[in-house]
Amino acid sequence: MDLTDEMLIEISYVEISQYRKKVMKSLEGNVKIPTAIARDSGIRTNHISKVLGELKEHELVECINPEVRKGRLYRLTDKGEKVTENLE
Repeated sequence: MDLTDEMLIEISYVEISQYRKKVMKSLEGNVKIPTAIARDSGIRTNHISKVLGELKEHELVECINPEVRKGRLYRLTDKGEKVTENLE
């Protein structure tokens, strides 16, 4: 599969951060709350929200219930799925 320049840029954006990479891998094929992502990836919860914010800006993850304060559910976007498939 040929990857577009945009896709290659997004892949390298995720690759350069272990945190972003672990969060993406944790969400692969799953819908999770931040505490579950933290537990699965071994990253402290206070870092998770920052990383999720960065990934949301890049349209790699989305929150499917942003109106709730607690228990927000996150999943990879289609673009996020493609990036995760191509991570080292």
